[in-house]
Amino acid sequence: MLRLRLLTWDVKDTLLRLRRPVGESYAAEARAHGVRVQPEALSRAFREAYGAQSRQFPNYGQGRGLSSQQWWVDVVKQTFRLSGVHEDGILTLMAEKLYHDFCSACNWEVLPGASETLSRCRQRGFRMGVVSNFDNRLENVLSQCNLRHHFEFVLTSEDTGFAKPDGRIFEKALRLGGVPPEQAAHVGDDYARDYRAARAVGMHGFLLRAAGQGEEPEVPPEHVLPTLSHLLARIEKG
Repeated sequence: MLRLRLLTWDVKDTLLRLRRPVGESYAAEARAHGVRVQPEALSRAFREAYGAQSRQFPNYGQGRGLSSQQWWVDVVKQTFRLSGVHEDGILTLMAEKLYHDFCSACNWEVLPGASETLSRCRQRGFRMGVVSNFDNRLENVLSQCNLRHHFEFVLTSEDTGFAKPDGRIFEKALRLGGVPPEQAAHVGDDYARDYRAARAVGMHGFLLRAAGQGEEPEVPPEHVLPTLSHLLARIEKG
């Protein structure tokens, strides 16, 4: 059995996922303002706008004079512009509304097995925290989805100034948890940002990888979680 005292968790697509594609949410908001845009076009435009903004202003504009809210408002506006919507007044209204909507449980759902696994881990006495590339809305999102109480701390890339795979965000989690890396494990769905990055600072790692998602050759099978409910068995076998 692995002698672990601290478990850290990724959030998006590990504990929570969007209830519907971004394009559908944006299209619904557009309809409320009398604007018709196809969800598929908005999804494509969002990927383009998000990618460009992330390259120009990494980590939600940290250190570049942007608040994360302004960062996201700009992404939303550019998404609609790329989809043919150019009226500034409507763009601002839609962008502000969507920014706040994505802070609530109406747009997020808890992944199957997440609540039960977190509860069982707490019952086993593990200390737990979040390590997520997310903006400062995450505390509220977790509270709205009834998960915040499981964690002693929530570290976001915006708050710390470091985004995974930068090891400094994991090192801060270890300091908050008060444990050496060999007594901690990180759970996430991204090979580079979660599994490999945590192991690079000496932590254990578990990669959430559903059947059919492909396999990373450097991940031993005992480190792969087909579902979150496999976690405690993996720890006990470790």
